[in-house]
Amino acid sequence: MPAQTRAESPCPTLPATTLERFNTEPAEDVERALLACLRSLRWARRLTDHRPYPDLDSLLAAADEAAYDLTPADLSEALAAEALPALPDGVYSAAHMALGAAHAAYESRFGHVFVICVDHTSPDEALNQVLTGIRSRLTNDPEEERVVAAEELRRLAGQRLASYVRGVGPQHSAAPPRGATSHN
Repeated sequence: MPAQTRAESPCPTLPATTLERFNTEPAEDVERALLACLRSLRWARRLTDHRPYPDLDSLLAAADEAAYDLTPADLSEALAAEALPALPDGVYSAAHMALGAAHAAYESRFGHVFVICVDHTSPDEALNQVLTGIRSRLTNDPEEERVVAAEELRRLAGQRLASYVRGVGPQHSAAPPRGATSHN
């Protein structure tokens, strides 16, 4: 999957008050919100400790950098908290079975849930993209897949963080079901 670059970021300039709120909230509140974006304490603390951020792009760049610096243990921590993707309403049961079987095969092979960011994908095409992605990534060796999963987590975290700072709230619950996708 091609990585989204910061240059093509769909993030508009934020009103100062929204980013100002993020920059001035108590550290423990910001950490809690950041952990809802990506379940890595190191990542959340790093972003919290480096406040204030002058604009959303600077915050997202710092989030990317912090995500790239995750250790294998940090990545395992983050992957363990991810949730399986929700299927769109009206998806027939065979799709549920196919996705369930693909997820089980993936978890058995790699030891963690499958994560994928399906931004810029219509809900009608998301299921196909998830199934295609999981099937193609099952051919990766474990180290290669860890790199791909880390990139997908970085993208998901950036989207969740942008939503939070915009006031929409994080799109990741504190105690999720299992695996992850994101639609934008």
